[in-house]
Amino acid sequence: MARDMKEHLNIDFEMIKKMTEIKKNYIEGKTDYETTKRLIKQNFTKITPEEFAYSEQKIKDLGFDDNTVHDKMNDVLGLFEEVMVRETPDLPEGHPINTYLMENFVIKELIAEMKDEADNKFIKNKWLEFYEKLYEFNKHLSRKQHQLFSMLEKKGFDRPSRIMWSFDNAVRDSISEARRLLNEDRVEEFMEQQKLVWELTLDIMNKEEEVLYPTSLKLITEDEFKEMRIGDDEIGYCLIDKPKGFYPESKEIKIENLNMEENKSKFMNDLVNLLSKYNVGETDNSKNANEVFDVRQGKLTLEQINLIFRHMPVDLSFVDENEIVKFYTDTKHRVFPRSAGVIGRDVKNCHPRESVSTVQEIIEAFKNGEQDETDFWLEINGKFIYITYVAVRNEKGEFKGVLEMMQDVTKIRSLTGNRKLLTWENPVKKTKEEDSGIQSVKIENISKFGFDENSVIGDIIDRYPYIKEFMPTLAPEYTKLLDPVQYMIMSKVATLDMIAERGGFKVSELIGKIEERIKRENDKSEEKSVNKGKYGFTEKTVISDIIDRYPYIKEFMPTLSPVYKRLLNPVQYMIMSKVATLDMIAARGGFEVSEFIEKIEGKIIEEENK
Repeated sequence: MARDMKEHLNIDFEMIKKMTEIKKNYIEGKTDYETTKRLIKQNFTKITPEEFAYSEQKIKDLGFDDNTVHDKMNDVLGLFEEVMVRETPDLPEGHPINTYLMENFVIKELIAEMKDEADNKFIKNKWLEFYEKLYEFNKHLSRKQHQLFSMLEKKGFDRPSRIMWSFDNAVRDSISEARRLLNEDRVEEFMEQQKLVWELTLDIMNKEEEVLYPTSLKLITEDEFKEMRIGDDEIGYCLIDKPKGFYPESKEIKIENLNMEENKSKFMNDLVNLLSKYNVGETDNSKNANEVFDVRQGKLTLEQINLIFRHMPVDLSFVDENEIVKFYTDTKHRVFPRSAGVIGRDVKNCHPRESVSTVQEIIEAFKNGEQDETDFWLEINGKFIYITYVAVRNEKGEFKGVLEMMQDVTKIRSLTGNRKLLTWENPVKKTKEEDSGIQSVKIENISKFGFDENSVIGDIIDRYPYIKEFMPTLAPEYTKLLDPVQYMIMSKVATLDMIAERGGFKVSELIGKIEERIKRENDKSEEKSVNKGKYGFTEKTVISDIIDRYPYIKEFMPTLSPVYKRLLNPVQYMIMSKVATLDMIAARGGFEVSEFIEKIEGKIIEEENK
């Protein structure tokens, strides 16, 4: 695989050989940390991120297992820290790497606020707000794993998928654990957890910026990044608005071209499924809807096959004999979320390092004919999950792949005795004739904002636009709302009962969550109006908007606090100016927002009176 990677890079392979040898000796314990650092200084004046990355790929080829490389990674990065070239690219808005950098900046600012707050008296609501924001970092990690890692694998660079994924999981786990402690009011343990959360989150961003992003820019072409941009929108973004532009010109999806063959991608397949589910519109697939396939023990149309898969109470995934993920069922009750980005990937690269050896052991035992089936079970968030792996073989007994079956069996485990009489789990639905002229009887689901199970999501988002960005934080299934084309279709037909079912919620529960978010935004609006200055500045005003109108404010800011000197650095200003709002900047400098706005206004008045 490293042989493929070098085709995309212009590097000194003799230097790589020397660097790899030094790394190898350190990992094997032949040289200690200080000796190795001295050797690096003697042999190298500078090393680029892509040279370091290629050397990591060569380390894998020398036979070191992923666990060993993972355990030594922080040390190895530290050894090369003084000679590693730092690169800060000038990228357009919408470029995936620029978006990752913007998200990193926002998260770093958030962590700085959290550190400041840690010195104050504990206020639970404040920390709940912090963790609601920090939890959004999962979107950043998901995009990286499903979008960026997938593209890098095609270039022969699989170290991120095999090593960095484990670091990502450590970040996720630390945030989830802290959130759990906070919800359980275990304040002392929660505060002790903060140091680990901050350390792991800042560390993963540092690894991204030092090696991952610069190497990605060398390996991936601009056109490939533009292709990636479409998938990024589907997953969503972390604490920033959806970026503008940087889409592939030849593949911009236009409504009038939805039925054209060249526009069909994994995204369009999702849309086709969505349309067919709610019987809206006609697609190319509908031409073949009545074509009958001779399947084992019956004849079914493609539509019937897909409907059967989507309504199964069991989640299925299939990996072929070449260990490539070929299929998963898009059921509305999925135990674990899946993304279309998983299709076509090596199954080993779809799992964190800790599980890869188990995955490989199962596949090898099935391939060799030693075993035909194995199972696991685990408890997650109060649910009991049962997982079965089955070797798929043809009539000749030849191995053709692995079928994974996963099911939430919590209810099944609780059953006792017998049930011999028909009992409906849900109230019987009324027919149109029965319901004619009668108002909905399910008034228990009507909210104080006027929402009920029949409210259309598009109507709610028209009144409260921020709900569109909020929905994916409730369930990954709602990321489709962020795609303009899918949203256009869904917004007209998707009612809250459909949406709730898709995300695994009760209607009343979903309405409650939407109401809570609206109330929180209303409270913010009231607070914002209090902080509004005479020049129209509010806590959410972006600093670049002010500096564009009053350029002298950039020079003025560092006189208020030394932390604002970063505004004078062109590269840091380019990143900060697009996302840094006055509340973020005020908190960073230790000011109240209203006080900070007054100081800026005072400077503007002073300049205007000159």
